[in-house]
Amino acid sequence: MTHPVQPDLLHTVLQLLTTDASSSLAEGFRLLLNEAMARERSAVLQAQPYERCEGRLGSANGFKPRFLNTRVGPVELRIPQVRDGVSFYPSALEKRRPQRAGSHARHDRTDRREIASRKAAPQG
Repeated sequence: MTHPVQPDLLHTVLQLLTTDASSSLAEGFRLLLNEAMARERSAVLQAQPYERCEGRLGSANGFKPRFLNTRVGPVELRIPQVRDGVSFYPSALEKRRPQRAGSHARHDRTDRREIASRKAAPQG
């Protein structure tokens, strides 16, 4: 159950990486990460896209867009989705966690205390 090799993808990424623009680097990163996530989903489902077999654990359910901020700029990813009771999230990414109410206020208080302590420090 190996994922089919896509020589066009590798060729495209290599062409992008040999250019000097940072947007080309971001595009190459996007292509590679999207392919890696699709392969990981196939491994979890134990079947390739559109493959029908007895060992298949669930079904692919499209993709969800997500932006990832990187040093070379924002990269738009396609997060593979699954259904039929299979739990999957790409290991290359962290799940977004909902912020608790008041978490910003706690950080604001800490920042204010640090600023106040710097102001109170004697000037030498």
